[in-house]
Amino acid sequence: MKALYTILLLVVSNVFMTFAWYGHLKLQQMKLIDSWPLYLVIIFSWGIALAEYACQIPANRIGFIDNGGPFTLMQLKVMQEVITLIIFTVFTTVFFRGEALHWNHLAAFCCLVMAVYFVFMK
Repeated sequence: MKALYTILLLVVSNVFMTFAWYGHLKLQQMKLIDSWPLYLVIIFSWGIALAEYACQIPANRIGFIDNGGPFTLMQLKVMQEVITLIIFTVFTTVFFRGEALHWNHLAAFCCLVMAVYFVFMK
């Protein structure tokens, strides 16, 4: 169950992270915050990032092998990167219609999936 909780928390964490890092760009495109000064956009994004940390830190604590979890530190990091890429790809294709996936994006994704495979090899 710790593996499942870790992965679910990493997914939720990355949803918040993606919105914190890139959501303000979409809100600016939609003319919702285009007149906001940069410091307000930063504070807004930090508020979202707080929710990201509230999921990321427990995910790492629950999943880390020294805390009784099933994953090494390297495995946690590589999983987090692949989850980030998946969430970012969905976010980009759904919210930014002008962004398209190309063959090189898919090739990079395959390389990251292979990284997960290799990091879990004994």
